[in-house]
Amino acid sequence: MSNSKKSPQADEKGITVKKTDDMPEWYGQVVMKSELADYSPVRGTMIIRPYGYAIWQKIQDYFNARLKELKVENAYFPMFIPESFFAKEAEHAEGFSPEVAWVTNKDEDSGERLALRPTSETIMYDSYAKWIRSHRDLPLRINQWCNIVRWEVKDVKLFLRSREFLWQEGHCVYTTEEECDKEALMMLDEYVRLCKDLLAIPVIPGKKSEKEKFAGAKWTSTIEAYMPDGKFLQSGTSHNLGQGFAKAFGITYKGEDEQNHLPWQSSWGFSTRLIGALIMQHGDDKGLVLPPSIAPIQIAIVPIVFKKDTAPIDEAHKVAKELESYEVKVDDREEYSAGWKFNQYEMKGVPLRIEIGPKDIEKGQVVIARRDTGEKYFVKRGDLKDKVEELLQDIQENLYSKAQSNIDENIVEPKDWNEFVKAAEARKVIIAPFCGKEDCEDIIKEETKGANSRCFPLEQQSKDLPEDCTCIQCGKPAIGYAYFGKCY
Repeated sequence: MSNSKKSPQADEKGITVKKTDDMPEWYGQVVMKSELADYSPVRGTMIIRPYGYAIWQKIQDYFNARLKELKVENAYFPMFIPESFFAKEAEHAEGFSPEVAWVTNKDEDSGERLALRPTSETIMYDSYAKWIRSHRDLPLRINQWCNIVRWEVKDVKLFLRSREFLWQEGHCVYTTEEECDKEALMMLDEYVRLCKDLLAIPVIPGKKSEKEKFAGAKWTSTIEAYMPDGKFLQSGTSHNLGQGFAKAFGITYKGEDEQNHLPWQSSWGFSTRLIGALIMQHGDDKGLVLPPSIAPIQIAIVPIVFKKDTAPIDEAHKVAKELESYEVKVDDREEYSAGWKFNQYEMKGVPLRIEIGPKDIEKGQVVIARRDTGEKYFVKRGDLKDKVEELLQDIQENLYSKAQSNIDENIVEPKDWNEFVKAAEARKVIIAPFCGKEDCEDIIKEETKGANSRCFPLEQQSKDLPEDCTCIQCGKPAIGYAYFGKCY
């Protein structure tokens, strides 16, 4: 069965809608026309094109370097999970039951059904039970990069929601709850850092409510990105899984006291949804706008050639050689005009474009255009390297600052329920006292037509709450202030 969504016509030029007028349509056009991804003939799935996958590879390269410093090792586990593994952890299985895709053919040896992994706790923890024997085997820190299948998804939203997507998932085992708590939050900090340093996206870190936490976890923490259209996008999670999985899968270790103990476990992950956040956060009516740290092409050099004069092409390659420490592309294709190339690199979000024509060579200069502001600079050749470094750093900082301002300008603290409902309708970043009860959260979502709790800020302490602090909706004692809003 093919996707019902049709691709834009190949002969359409540019983005045909404004981001502020129709974000979903704008988003789909940007993804397609910048050649990040395409729709698949298999319903609910997507194709990541080379330019989009290059962004994912940069994320992988960055995070793998961090994992190595944190002594986390990469591994790979099968995507097929025996049905009996789900039965071992009932709460986890119930949480994922609508999402599980089952293989038609049963396992030849066991005769049981096999699922395509919606997440990998069960298949990994069966192995952990065999590998862990002593406290000396702990902590165990393993990550895997893999694909995940969530079958309930029918209509794909490129990078945001699909039946199959790519992610990383870390699964760690510890001797104590304190160590588990510490490192689960440490990984959340790594996600905050990744979003800031690589994607120029500010996020709100915090802990999820009981209703929103991961199935089977003791607690779940999250990073929430706030998009320009006023919706939140959950961009990564880190969980303390407690000891439930260890008990279900028979994971024990012999402690220094020579007694058997149940370990504590954590898991954490982010997916290709980060690319969706990147597109929505920074893109404009001309297409993508990529921060230099994540851009597959940081600098596009376009020689402007007249009457088959090859001097600009030769000069472009000299400039590329000088800037070889960056991701540089010289576009010397003869079949496209310079104007067409300018539009293409704007669509693809390339941070800097360098133009070199015959007059520029005569003057010993180049022209640099920055993607985020559209400003142009006439730069002497001798100043080129320093100017490029300055501009790339400024673009990275400017994009982050602009995104942070979007959060700051939209935060509201409603005084009562009526103000809360109005703020939710206006898609604001709401912070309000909350009891954390599931039935209360259901009422909030129903009466605001979709808003729910995104997280409780990590830095707050229960002792900081006023004695008479009550939930914004039900009036019962609040357990803390929480962020609320509508989400993807």
